[in-house]
Amino acid sequence: MEKQWESNIKAETRSKEEKPTKKRGEEEAEGHTPPLMALNHVSRLCKAVKDSIDFFVEVMGFVLIERPPAFHFDGAWLFNYGIGIHLIQAKDGDHLPDTDRLDPMDNHISFQCEDMEAMEQRLEEYNVKYMKRTVEDKKGTAIDQLFFKDPDGYMIEICNCENLKLVPAGSLGKIKLPLDRHNPPVDLDNGSDAKSK
Repeated sequence: MEKQWESNIKAETRSKEEKPTKKRGEEEAEGHTPPLMALNHVSRLCKAVKDSIDFFVEVMGFVLIERPPAFHFDGAWLFNYGIGIHLIQAKDGDHLPDTDRLDPMDNHISFQCEDMEAMEQRLEEYNVKYMKRTVEDKKGTAIDQLFFKDPDGYMIEICNCENLKLVPAGSLGKIKLPLDRHNPPVDLDNGSDAKSK
């Protein structure tokens, strides 16, 4: 089985000069969009893969899954909530983010939450330092947010962002919403397409 995986791993690098680059909007004019479906996984470098596994399993509720044996480096794959987390042992700890500073404006991944109070209690149970805030839109719709870091310093947000409707700034036809996943509501009446009619 390992030989099969090894033979299937191929790396290709292509220069930008091989094909003419399309300008922004050309795909839209041609009616083509990329055949993407959903976010598959997020990769994270780790100081210690075991500590990161424990965090994502115990605090975040992820499940450890099998990883193809062709990967000859320390790491782990986890999955839940329709997304994977791929952990990779860092070769140099200097490339990892600062673990102390909590800044909502920093790079982060966000998870939709159906019970913010329960998640906050969970963070307290596991002694995870976090920042809590509530933001409102123009109509007074409130979004609760919890920001914290994993053991390697990567920011995570937990929110009830489904409270806020998505208002398309362009063509609604471009938004792909998988029917088998939890999606935020889409405001069809207030997007720029609706305003131009």
